[in-house]
Amino acid sequence: MSRIAYVNGRYLPHGAASVHVEDRGYQFADGVYEVIAVRGGVLIDGDWHMGRLQRSLSELQIRMPMSPAALNVIFRETVRRNRFKDGIVYIQISRGVARRDHPFPNPEVRPAVVVTARRTPPQSAKVIEEGIAVITQPDIRWERCDIKAIALLPNVLVKQAAREQGAVEAWQVDGDGFVTEGGSTNAWIINADGHLVTRPVENAILNGITRRRLIALAKSHGLKVEERPFSLEEAKSAREAFLTSTTSLVTAVVKIDDTVLANGRPGSKTVALRQLYMDFMSETAISGATSQV
Repeated sequence: MSRIAYVNGRYLPHGAASVHVEDRGYQFADGVYEVIAVRGGVLIDGDWHMGRLQRSLSELQIRMPMSPAALNVIFRETVRRNRFKDGIVYIQISRGVARRDHPFPNPEVRPAVVVTARRTPPQSAKVIEEGIAVITQPDIRWERCDIKAIALLPNVLVKQAAREQGAVEAWQVDGDGFVTEGGSTNAWIINADGHLVTRPVENAILNGITRRRLIALAKSHGLKVEERPFSLEEAKSAREAFLTSTTSLVTAVVKIDDTVLANGRPGSKTVALRQLYMDFMSETAISGATSQV
């Protein structure tokens, strides 16, 4: 079955979908994006993703191309046309098509909208049972990482470095020796007191939706969450570590650079947190499917 993409008002076969050569997203990375998990055909935390999308657009002075309600219709229709229940929806909005020039084009230029959707396989049993290794890299990104912009070249470079060193992710470290976040994930540790520790919301990190949801779930179950910077040294001596994202869910980190954490296996709290998040997605899918009947 051919995949279907939405491009500027049209649903097209994936292989025929394209944007203009002078789209500012292509020429300047002048745009934003979101990745939303789909479970049982239901968007997970869709409202939070929409709010972050609107914020990112506002920070870059790109206008919303249509109402949130209209975008949600496109998301659901793209999922329906691609005929899957579990996967992701990707949306990218650029400032639009205009003659190449660095300043913003005429305000009448319409933002360009691309939506794709695809099935994703379940997380591998090996990753769940054994955890993953991460490496560390200097954080060379710009100072507005809170915007989910499509300018991801530094992220590409650290992810490639991780792959070349046999790791899954790279945790980026700022000039003061504190971990910011991964190339495409948020970073967490569990300290000796059993507290969850993750970098606070600020310009140095993206406020991940999975991060945000897990904080809410953890607090609702009586777990202590500390939103504060943590050093690489503290991470390597942590009781447990893990990362979160829409596609990684909650994944245990068992090795940082050459340092093996604890016994080198996913810790009990990380395993419990992963199950907590998986249960949340299942419950959301069931309640969402019921509400759509």
